[in-house]
Amino acid sequence: MSELLQITISGHPGSGTSTLVSGISETKNWDSINGGEIFRTEAKKRNLSLPDFERLCAMDSTVDKSLDDILKMKMKDNQGPEIVESRLCGWWAFKLNLNCVRVWLHASEEVRAQRVMNRESLSRKEAVSQNKARLEVDRLRFNDMYGLDPEDMTPYTHVIDASNSTAQQVLDEVIEILEEMS
Repeated sequence: MSELLQITISGHPGSGTSTLVSGISETKNWDSINGGEIFRTEAKKRNLSLPDFERLCAMDSTVDKSLDDILKMKMKDNQGPEIVESRLCGWWAFKLNLNCVRVWLHASEEVRAQRVMNRESLSRKEAVSQNKARLEVDRLRFNDMYGLDPEDMTPYTHVIDASNSTAQQVLDEVIEILEEMS
């Protein structure tokens, strides 16, 4: 474990955040927490599909808040991971005044749909539909729970468009940012 949080990675589903986190972790030999994986694990524990779990979170904000509280606690822990990935971790780092790189990874709707199709074995139509529904549910949920708009880039130190870049190109860009900041 590290001395301090170094970087947060945020982005919409399918933007490549998990791949980026894996690359940084391997390159820098850093520990990480992946909020999306925590979310998926909790859905599985409850025997719910992701859309069903998202609906539960939309109806019961205590579920989301408990997952977010875990992330915030880990982010503030001097012995916590160097990398935290979640849709709102950049916001948490910003609001907690944590001195770290805060990256928002952008990818076009088409690219995100393709990645979700591959990851979750969905048709293109299902992936696009699920992505759109998830973005709208999350936008409303994050606004209701925290007064945050996930489309607001205010907390991010860097916004990277990964739509036309390979995973390696995105990783190289982020490693360069981290080296400049150290």
